[in-house]
Amino acid sequence: MELLWSSMKALLVLSTLFFSFSASPSNIVKTLPGFDGPLPFELETGYIGVEEDSDVQLFYYFIKSERNPKEDPLLTWISGGPYCSVLSGLAFGVGPLQFKIKEFKGELPTLISQPYSWTKVSNIIFIDAPVWTGFSYSNSSTIKADGDISSSKRVSTFIKKVKILLQHLTL
Repeated sequence: MELLWSSMKALLVLSTLFFSFSASPSNIVKTLPGFDGPLPFELETGYIGVEEDSDVQLFYYFIKSERNPKEDPLLTWISGGPYCSVLSGLAFGVGPLQFKIKEFKGELPTLISQPYSWTKVSNIIFIDAPVWTGFSYSNSSTIKADGDISSSKRVSTFIKKVKILLQHLTL
């Protein structure tokens, strides 16, 4: 099953390389606690409902390419759960921020720019999936956990909804 899930993630990343992403300005984040000054990139966050009857909402972070958002590819990053937010990929992996390593003295962590971020050459949408991962949730009491197949279907619905949204928006 782990191999199946890894293959599904790879397939999603490859399939999304062929279209560009446009973001709605409704949830644009301009500053973050721990980062000195305004963010040097465009960050959008939000939810996309992937099931009407169970009210499953998948949370995402979208970061526009710092080079050419209209022509650069869109990468999809899914950390997978349970309870493992894509914030780890954003801050410890390919995103434009990282934590400044220093001795912890009880203060707010310091965020700094990541000079080798993948957002230098691509748009990236980080999706908290499966449901109950990071900030993704369900209002249905019947959904306690997500398996490979149900999670794959929800991520597929998420990507289809994003693709439909793209047809009506411009960068």
